[in-house]
Amino acid sequence: MRVVSAVRLVGGLVGLAVLAACGTPQEQCVSRSTREIRTLQSLLDEVNGNLARGYAWEEYETIEHRWVTCRYQPPPPVDANGQPIKVRPKMCFEPETVTHTRRVPIDPVSETNKRDGLVAKIRDLTPQAEANIAACKVAYPE
Repeated sequence: MRVVSAVRLVGGLVGLAVLAACGTPQEQCVSRSTREIRTLQSLLDEVNGNLARGYAWEEYETIEHRWVTCRYQPPPPVDANGQPIKVRPKMCFEPETVTHTRRVPIDPVSETNKRDGLVAKIRDLTPQAEANIAACKVAYPE
């Protein structure tokens, strides 16, 4: 119940801030004023997803090799008439970094504590953010 009320409380602030990425001076001011709450809300969404699934997602990278056309190609050979002879491009075996995702187990008690801490922090920051938004509207009327 506490999570839902905190999310509703912040919902309007986050909605305003999303529009402010490259908008008017007022929108930019609102975005700056709500950046911390938006970051916390993103973390809260991730924790809630982890709790709902029962596991978290982890990204990791591996090096894989693949055949690619070499960067340097020698000039094609020519025939007796001076015409270039068609040749297949030279291929090279190049390393490539590939990002993968895997499931990792979570501790539900720890995730619940993390969620409660994020909700409390959002609740604490919301009054100041609302005051900052009001100041932005006064400083940059539209």
